[in-house]
Amino acid sequence: MSDKPKLAVWKFASCDGCQLSLLDCEDELLTVAGEVELAMFLEASSARVEGPYDLSLVEGSITTPHDAERIRAVREQSRALVTIGACATAGGIQALRNFQDVEEFTRAVYAHPEYIRTLARSTPIADHVKVDFELRGCPIDKGQLLEVLSAFLHRRKPRIPTFSVCVECKRRGIVCVTVARGEPCLGPVTHAGCGAICPAFDRGCYGCFGPAASTNTPSLADHWKKHLGVPDDELGRAFLSFNAWAPDFRAEGERHG
Repeated sequence: MSDKPKLAVWKFASCDGCQLSLLDCEDELLTVAGEVELAMFLEASSARVEGPYDLSLVEGSITTPHDAERIRAVREQSRALVTIGACATAGGIQALRNFQDVEEFTRAVYAHPEYIRTLARSTPIADHVKVDFELRGCPIDKGQLLEVLSAFLHRRKPRIPTFSVCVECKRRGIVCVTVARGEPCLGPVTHAGCGAICPAFDRGCYGCFGPAASTNTPSLADHWKKHLGVPDDELGRAFLSFNAWAPDFRAEGERHG
């Protein structure tokens, strides 16, 4: 029997992209595998080891009654639970359903909607159980994921930045796309982690990593509207995307709804 810490990776409503970020670690994955026992990771192996688990990584949002029961069972088996990605931390792109009538959707899509068992809302994991740490992104950054794994293995707090994408732009010497080109950009209110990929290619940030620790979304939205001429419907769509159910983005999206 292995004396290594048991790592479990769980999937709920999601696209699997954040789980793939762990597999994308490539060379580092061998080191991770040497330090932990991969007790549950169906994306990589059908092997299952019984809990309890020292650390559970959870991808995906809660969208069905079965999901709500299962996440409670996962929490009971996990000494520490970390949510990974926009779906698990903010409801994901599927949280767009939260602003509409889900029953109307099921009637329109399914021939027998009476067989569908779904919740009215897609919600983050923290709405249902205690979460020890949230790692943001759509998908998450593999470097940040490795930092979280290392931190929990060594029983310390993860060193994940809480500042905005704008800081990443400054560090990389990227010219501000809003100031220089009049391009709408969510960078000032978005959590760092992507390395400012979009601004590096002269595109405004799409907010994949959700709200930064300290945001002023009303000020940014008003600037877009007043100085960049962005209409209300486009403002609403900008905030209601990958992290639609994150409180700061949700409030601003609804304000321009």
